[in-house]
Amino acid sequence: MHLDPLAILTAFGLIFLAELPDKTMFASLAMGTRMRPLYVWIGTSSAFVVHVAIAVGAGSLIGLLPDWIVKLVSAALFAFGAFMLLRGAGGDGDGDEAGGKAVTGFWPVYSTAFMAVFISEWGDLTQITTANLAASNGTWSTAIGSAAALMSVSALALLAGRFIAKRVPLKTVQRIGGVCMLALAVWSLVEMFTG
Repeated sequence: MHLDPLAILTAFGLIFLAELPDKTMFASLAMGTRMRPLYVWIGTSSAFVVHVAIAVGAGSLIGLLPDWIVKLVSAALFAFGAFMLLRGAGGDGDGDEAGGKAVTGFWPVYSTAFMAVFISEWGDLTQITTANLAASNGTWSTAIGSAAALMSVSALALLAGRFIAKRVPLKTVQRIGGVCMLALAVWSLVEMFTG
């Protein structure tokens, strides 16, 4: 097993930046406002580790696809994420404030967080990016950098979640995230045609 520090840092940087506007970052933020943050982080981190393992395993297969297909899929995923965030932020209802009972206890919170991330990360940009990096930069280095980045973004979202929830409505956060994801979708399309 050979670890390349530059490949680890590359994977960390790319995945960290790609995950910041991602729906799972906002899901972590939302869960952290209603559930015990440490339990949420353990659940999301477990799901991220599983997805990283799947992504690096698939890296050699994705490496065989033409670059324009990967960029087109990335753009579509960003656009879909933007649509979902902006659609969820629409309307005047106060659905977030009216939420029901908070989930408590380790296993209920862990399983809720794990399933939310595990289901939503399939085919996600970060999973595709991780697979691409694994195909070119090495499996273990990419896995370590990607997992560390995903877990860091989740921790950041959970730490910020309590602070943001007290000062900024969740719908505003969703709108900002949606606009960022829409910009990333356009950027991916521009790269596809200019690259």
